[in-house]
Amino acid sequence: MTLQISSSVFSEGQMIPRKYTCDGADISPELSWRGVPDGTRSLALICDDPDAPMGTWVHWVLFNLPTGQMGLPTKISSDAELAGGARHGTNDFGRLGYGGPCPPGGTHRYFFNFYALDTELELASGATKAQLEAAMQDHILAQAQLMGKYRR
Repeated sequence: MTLQISSSVFSEGQMIPRKYTCDGADISPELSWRGVPDGTRSLALICDDPDAPMGTWVHWVLFNLPTGQMGLPTKISSDAELAGGARHGTNDFGRLGYGGPCPPGGTHRYFFNFYALDTELELASGATKAQLEAAMQDHILAQAQLMGKYRR
């Protein structure tokens, strides 16, 4: 089985409900995954918007998720460190945790990129997407993606 990520609140290529955006409650959506390969030591998630006018905008950086965890509930805490040792990075809103879709106009795509890694990362909470990507280099066992859209 290959690594897969999904959500109960939107399907691949479909609209992300307003509740999970800056126009609503701005809370993280429920996510679940399966097919984590043998040898995985941690999991990581990056959500970004490549359609932002100033270049790709990072909405969520989360890493060192435990391998036994099979998903994230709606509205997870934005604490620097979560139960089980997962850590939030800094998004492009300048804060830890999830920052929902908030496009200036038009329809934007939001990619939830999910990674199975062969190591736990030696990164502190607050790491950026670039720092996470550098730390993951040569450690990615599998990768999955879920894309949702939002229009204001």
